[in-house]
Amino acid sequence: MNTLSRKVCLALTPPTEEDGRSDQRRLLDALAPEFGAVEVPLALLHRLYPLCRGERLTASLVDCGGRWRLTDLEPGDTTAAHYGLAADLGSTSVTMELLDLGSGTVLARESCYNRQTALGSDVLTRIFYAKDHPEHLEELRLAAVETLNELMGRLTEVSGVDTGRCPVLVLAGNTVMTHFLLGLEGFPLFLSPYAPVAAEPGFLPAAELGLALAGMIYLYPSRANYMGGDIVSGLVATGIARSEHIQLFFDIGTNGELVAGCRDFLLSGAGAAGPALEGGVIRTGMCAGPGAVEHVEIRGERVSLSVIGGEKIRGICGSGIIDLLAELFLEGIMDFRGRLQPERSTRVELAGEEYAYRYADADQTAEGEPLWFYQSDVDQFLATKAAAYTMVEYMLQAIGMDFTDVERFYVAGAFGTYIRTASAVAIGLYPDLPEEQVVCVGNSSLAGARALLLNRGHLEEIGSILERMEYIQYGAIPDFVQNMEAARALPHLDMARYPSVSRALAERRRP
Repeated sequence: MNTLSRKVCLALTPPTEEDGRSDQRRLLDALAPEFGAVEVPLALLHRLYPLCRGERLTASLVDCGGRWRLTDLEPGDTTAAHYGLAADLGSTSVTMELLDLGSGTVLARESCYNRQTALGSDVLTRIFYAKDHPEHLEELRLAAVETLNELMGRLTEVSGVDTGRCPVLVLAGNTVMTHFLLGLEGFPLFLSPYAPVAAEPGFLPAAELGLALAGMIYLYPSRANYMGGDIVSGLVATGIARSEHIQLFFDIGTNGELVAGCRDFLLSGAGAAGPALEGGVIRTGMCAGPGAVEHVEIRGERVSLSVIGGEKIRGICGSGIIDLLAELFLEGIMDFRGRLQPERSTRVELAGEEYAYRYADADQTAEGEPLWFYQSDVDQFLATKAAAYTMVEYMLQAIGMDFTDVERFYVAGAFGTYIRTASAVAIGLYPDLPEEQVVCVGNSSLAGARALLLNRGHLEEIGSILERMEYIQYGAIPDFVQNMEAARALPHLDMARYPSVSRALAERRRP
């Protein structure tokens, strides 16, 4: 494999009176035929003697974008023990993998909450927390570092591999997370003209950041304030920039990041989708976890619920919300405007000044009280799904194409992993494409980090992606809001765009 790091075993000729070359020179000369000029940090100069005078030693090197850097020296032949780390630095959770770079196998994976959440539940709160307060910015930086060190410690514990000796960690995260990890001010990302402080930090000695890692860290570059390294990493993972055909990549969460293109061009944009997709702002919404309703099926008055962990119901997460809305619409309990219809179900009742649908009865819930999905919840979600759909629609219009020209529609992020494609289409969150063309890729940010770790050839691809990627600000589009109004309807005001939904309505004998 063409891994980002290499381990080579060397047998150096010891110095003699005739050959008095330094240990450093003899090591560099031995590496030169394969690696060219190699950088040797001061810490390793201290370890040259007596290692270079033994029978054999193993050198670990990292390709830092065309120039190799020495990261470790070990006595004997340790080339069989070659490991690397890949990580996704999310604003809420962080995931890290330990890979065997000899086989490409993922040996262990660990996740935990980002410790920055204690300083702000969302990135905007953290940006303002750090603004004009260098000590707060340092708190955020240390929180990120401590989170990564915690995961490295966990991986060492479960695998028995000393992760601190890994030559390289490849990390992908959004632009704000990358700034905070580097201790850079995040406020410029929020304020026009939205220019990042540093978009391409590249390779850095991990110890300079306070990481418990002797090797290098590579940070995936950002394209813009809301088009971060996590998206660039996702493009590498899906191969969109290498495809002959038009592909769409959509990372759906509180924000929506979208890329359309192929090997010839890449057009990108980002905008606020809203927390409703992840259970936020929904009164009984929650993140996916034990007690969360993840799937829903409705037939008349019968409601079938799938609950994470098989526990008593505590709320409903994003995938459950998509199913619930789709079923309410297909059953006629909610009309195309998203209005609940009390005459269509006894489960629709007046709750205060608005109608609500009772999706869980008291005997099913952890609190012993029924759980409701309110009309205002529906309205919040329709605004979110309209924004998401309109982003995709505008992007295709900008390149002079429509959904029939799309070969693959990649949906990234934890949200996209668990929702049913048919339900997302039924409410107009996704375009009406054949199910086999909709690919849920899960944590594509982590997948792209892993891909680079195993194939350093992606470094050239990353540079090409940044050069070709055009970025648009949805907020600057004059007719964006008007287009969103049509997309608020279920599945859309123009039903001709959704033939499969028309068929599903007919099967349930709905007009």
